[in-house]
Amino acid sequence: MTQSVRAGREGDLLAVVSQSGATVSFFDAADDTRVGDVDVLAEPHELCFDARRRLLWCASTYRSGYYHANSGRRSELTAIDPDTRRIVEVVDLSPEHAPHGLALDAERGLLYASVEGSDERPGGVVVVDTATRRPIGRIDTEAPGPHWFVISPDGTTGYATNKEAPFVSVVDLEKGTLTAKVEVPGSEGLAVSPDGTRVFVAAPYGSFASGAEPPSPGIRVIDAKTAAVTEVLSVENIVFPVHVTSTGKVLAGELRMAAEPGSPLGGHAPGRLTVFSAVSGDRLGHSEVGLFPLTITSSPDGALGYVACVTSSTVDVIDLESMKRLNRLDIAKRGEPGAHGLAYIPRAR
Repeated sequence: MTQSVRAGREGDLLAVVSQSGATVSFFDAADDTRVGDVDVLAEPHELCFDARRRLLWCASTYRSGYYHANSGRRSELTAIDPDTRRIVEVVDLSPEHAPHGLALDAERGLLYASVEGSDERPGGVVVVDTATRRPIGRIDTEAPGPHWFVISPDGTTGYATNKEAPFVSVVDLEKGTLTAKVEVPGSEGLAVSPDGTRVFVAAPYGSFASGAEPPSPGIRVIDAKTAAVTEVLSVENIVFPVHVTSTGKVLAGELRMAAEPGSPLGGHAPGRLTVFSAVSGDRLGHSEVGLFPLTITSSPDGALGYVACVTSSTVDVIDLESMKRLNRLDIAKRGEPGAHGLAYIPRAR
């Protein structure tokens, strides 16, 4: 099985962000060898690959630190050539700041980046023309901290999760307006089904502060037509990343905590990748992963799952049929923790 899921991947790459190390590392998708690194601005978070233009986009979110505990917000997106592993351009989104979630509409040549709000304006989504690599618009989400952002397969609707605000923002990408607020407790990662009919949202918000007992964790399933939650996929632990494969599997990264006094993000036991059917909601399996799973992606054929774990600074490569771990990639090349954003990059054809 291992050989079959690896077959035909020669020349494909996996790109991985080291958040604290401020690098994007590239691995051969066929044998997992590291083939190069690109230095980027401090606190890179998410990645998005534009196959048409052969550009990898990287969002740099803070000057140091993380959400609610940082020394200032950055305003840049970095465009990288993954084949030469060189920076093509650094795009400044000022006065917008803290770009995080990235989503691409390849047909229309538009890149969307969620940005945090300020005293002058709420959080929103910046629209970037991928031909000119310049911002051409903004859509308000009416929440201070929109974080993850995804778009429907037809490119007409966008969804932004909001950590503190008790709703998911739904925006009309053609009109550039907010159209709905879907009630959920503060939310983390999200993903859209391949047919665009359902949106899967991790909630509640993963706060590490002590206080009131949070709502039960789960994957809220939003009906795209009615913009309402119709069911909840049950999990045991708080989930940050959610991803849907091309074959209709929902991948959720569960955090499992362990006692560790004095750590601002708590202590972590090995996390868990839990897999559901995007159609039936049935649980299909699970696999143990590294500490604090934060980002998930998959190969275009849906055979392999990749789970970036920020505290262990590792990426687990999972066979999504057998649910066996094929490898664990060490991202902390410079001794700095922080594996975060992921992108699978098919070879140029």
